[in-house]
Amino acid sequence: MKTARLPSMLEIICVLGAFLAIVCSFTVKFELPIQLALFISWFLVILLGLRLGHRYEDLQKSITNGISNGLEAILILIAVGALIGTWIAGGVVPTLIYYGLEFIHPSIFLLATLIICSITSVATGTSWGTVGTAGIAMMAIGEGLGLPLPLVAGAVLSGAYFGDKLSPLSDSTVLASSLSKVEVITHVRAMLYLSIPAYLITAVLFTITGFMYGSRNVDLEKVEFLKASLQNTFDIHIWMLVPAVVVIVLLAMRKPSVPTIAIGALLGAIWAAVFQGMDFADAIGTAYNGFSIDTGIKFMDELLNRGGIEGMLGSVVVIILGLGFGGLLEHLGVLKVIVSKFQQKLTSAGNVTFSTIIVAFLANVFGCAMYVSLILTPKIMEKSYDKLGIDRRVLSRNAEVGGTMTSGMVPWSDNGIYMAGILGVSTFSYVPFMWLSFVSIGLAILYGYTGKFIWYTDKKDSPVQ
Repeated sequence: MKTARLPSMLEIICVLGAFLAIVCSFTVKFELPIQLALFISWFLVILLGLRLGHRYEDLQKSITNGISNGLEAILILIAVGALIGTWIAGGVVPTLIYYGLEFIHPSIFLLATLIICSITSVATGTSWGTVGTAGIAMMAIGEGLGLPLPLVAGAVLSGAYFGDKLSPLSDSTVLASSLSKVEVITHVRAMLYLSIPAYLITAVLFTITGFMYGSRNVDLEKVEFLKASLQNTFDIHIWMLVPAVVVIVLLAMRKPSVPTIAIGALLGAIWAAVFQGMDFADAIGTAYNGFSIDTGIKFMDELLNRGGIEGMLGSVVVIILGLGFGGLLEHLGVLKVIVSKFQQKLTSAGNVTFSTIIVAFLANVFGCAMYVSLILTPKIMEKSYDKLGIDRRVLSRNAEVGGTMTSGMVPWSDNGIYMAGILGVSTFSYVPFMWLSFVSIGLAILYGYTGKFIWYTDKKDSPVQ
């Protein structure tokens, strides 16, 4: 049996080019499901693998291995779907929306959105949970205030990803640090040098923009109408927020994400039965089917009719197919070949930083999942850092910036599909407003080329200035 070889650049370009052509044509021109495009793309890579000398059995195993790496994301997605359904039914999300409309001034709404989602994300360690709870509430408030929804989505995602790349509770934080062979707390400290300045810059941008929009677009009649409609439909009281507090506290105590979110979903169903007058069986049913109501008000129905495990099944399929595709690419060594072509140019911290971010982004594009990016990038780039004597803290930080911060920018990735579906705004619409991501990437590259906050293995304690 012949030994399998690595793919050539021409073969890689042809296969990945065909992948992009299929995905773009299916989603843009033919309006076919992205899931079908990803499934077909499996066989493109399998054909390449057979041409390279791999056995089909090994290729199929690489698919299952890739999927297994992201099973936790699938479980969290299912739990979040149940949570959203019962929290709407139980009045948790409607209460968040009501109090947001009551107390948040339109001029500072975008800044408030950034801060609220940041606190939630840091406390819970999950961007998906943040977007599925606080995020949809802020989107509803933003629409009620007359703000452009892509802009609001940008503020939500900036806050959500701030915690996802910084919280010690975050799976992406743990993954980036562990694959880079760095202690989690050491990784978090290294991230602070970049995250705090990026956050402050982003906060200023959203504050300025908020004053520009908040002073002219607010329709107070619409706000009062929405508040009245919520009060007529739900029992709105401060104790409706108890399930949210319980979930945040449990996650902050580092309890496992899936059972914690499931407990939150159960509390939502109990709240729906006790405070909203729903039959308990119907309340439990919203965990799978989502919440459904016909108020006769189109805006209200679009706002409230969502959630449930069933509503997440399309995203689950995307993640499974994307993880399998990424597993195939990893098995064939596609990204390793691409990086090897530029290896001779990786002679400085700036070039290595820039290359790491590009590799992490490409892993999101072609691996279709943040997990693929955070697993592959440290493996591919670690030798370049070691050769230059750059501390692995810089590798983990750059992998996090390039992998986590760009994951929501790819329409066919797990994060892109999830965020667009939950927020009700297309990926391409909100990407220009993911300001924290762009500022973080810019600062990381600036640090690399200027030597600011770059650590070397023989200078462990002091960043090079």
